[in-house]
Amino acid sequence: MSRGKANTSVPAKASSHGQDDRLSKLPNDILLTILEQVDIRDAARTVMLSKQWRHIPSMLNKLVIKVNSFEPNKDDKSKTTLDDLDRANSTMHEATKSILSRRSVGQYALHLLSLQFYLGQESISIAQTVAHTMETQMVGSAEFAILTKKEHDECTDDDMLFHGRQLMSLFGACPKAFGGLTCLKLENVSLNEPDVLNIFSICKRLEFLRLYNCDTGILSSVEVEHPQLGELELIECRFERVHLKWLPKLTMLNFEIWISQQDPLSFGYVPLLQNVSLTNIGLSWHKTLKLSEFLDSATISSLQLNFNSEKIWIQPEGPKQLLPVFCKLKIVKLINVSEECDLNWTMFILQGAPSLEELHITVWDHLCEMMTDEELRRQYAYSEEKKGVDWEGDASDFKHHKLSVLKFFGFRPEDKFVRYVRSVIETAVNLEDIFLFNKLVCEMCKDNVPKASRCPWPKKQRFSIRNRITNGLNSFVAIHFPSSSSH
Repeated sequence: MSRGKANTSVPAKASSHGQDDRLSKLPNDILLTILEQVDIRDAARTVMLSKQWRHIPSMLNKLVIKVNSFEPNKDDKSKTTLDDLDRANSTMHEATKSILSRRSVGQYALHLLSLQFYLGQESISIAQTVAHTMETQMVGSAEFAILTKKEHDECTDDDMLFHGRQLMSLFGACPKAFGGLTCLKLENVSLNEPDVLNIFSICKRLEFLRLYNCDTGILSSVEVEHPQLGELELIECRFERVHLKWLPKLTMLNFEIWISQQDPLSFGYVPLLQNVSLTNIGLSWHKTLKLSEFLDSATISSLQLNFNSEKIWIQPEGPKQLLPVFCKLKIVKLINVSEECDLNWTMFILQGAPSLEELHITVWDHLCEMMTDEELRRQYAYSEEKKGVDWEGDASDFKHHKLSVLKFFGFRPEDKFVRYVRSVIETAVNLEDIFLFNKLVCEMCKDNVPKASRCPWPKKQRFSIRNRITNGLNSFVAIHFPSSSSH
């Protein structure tokens, strides 16, 4: 069930006089289209309308039900109580049960069943309802997003352990529901190693797994093996090391924020891995990663590195070291590079990735998300060193023949940025397009950024920038100035 616009609602209850109930005279496909645009709460209420409306929810081939839709203060969590969350979970279960129980076996295919609910006593009833549906009907993709009633920053270690016990009780009570899942999202749970193995053993169809703030004990290690898993997201998990031991179908990995002082990931058998995204805040005790050693045997095609406006946490290497892991690399995205950094170090990526076709760079000191208080920076071990990284390589005689697109978000007409773009043009002899986006802003911090720094450049300035970049270069590259630079 896709969420609709805020002002979309189910029409008032049909008149008892059939001739006035115009909506009920519409064909089923039109009614389904209408229903797909409304919130699930309103969709559930359609069973109270005319006889024709009552069976419409059971005809949907995609059913997405989120417990958030049933919370009384979903736009202001601070006003929500634990009792409110319990009631929302119960109401969400009743809505799910009502819609699923009205489906005729074999009459309408259910291509997607996606449920979001809170971990607790009510969650067992929700999972049991799904298990019954899986036993009696063909369900294509099935997804669980299991939330905890405490937010990430409110959870103590004891809370995490309690959530872990709740989760394993749920698995034990409803193994058939979890056995049919293709997507599972968990948060704020602490498990022991046998529990992790049990989850992978039960969830045989699992194709997507997301763990947010999860662990098996602080600074513990975990091995991941699964025959079907294609996408894995590990967000702010407290593992010392994650070993991707055997994942023959893994194609996408997203790994954000680690606490390990060593390489936080290691790769075993991942023959199909193509897309890797790494995000971290480089603290003073973090190891600077060598991508040649870190990626090891993984030969990927897309790499995204997000530095969160802090210290660069990768070490430039020579092409001899990088070529085995970068030989198939086609797209690189360097996100949230601090504005104080020089960009020359990024040239080592071009030298080590001969097949690279697109390079995206975002330069942004995002003040809304940065730690700016000096005392807190010391307390949390933020690096006091310069945020940039030194590169001793020389790109003057190197030529790259595959790069065709450079996208630069947060470009400013400063000499260091102009020099960098010129050096890319000189190196990438077949470069076709350069896109220069102005300084990035978000809604929260836009008032702190001068308007001239976030508005499109006037024609005269665009001409000046283009001339400074291309002057004296024998290149036919097209330089574009897109207007959108807001996030």
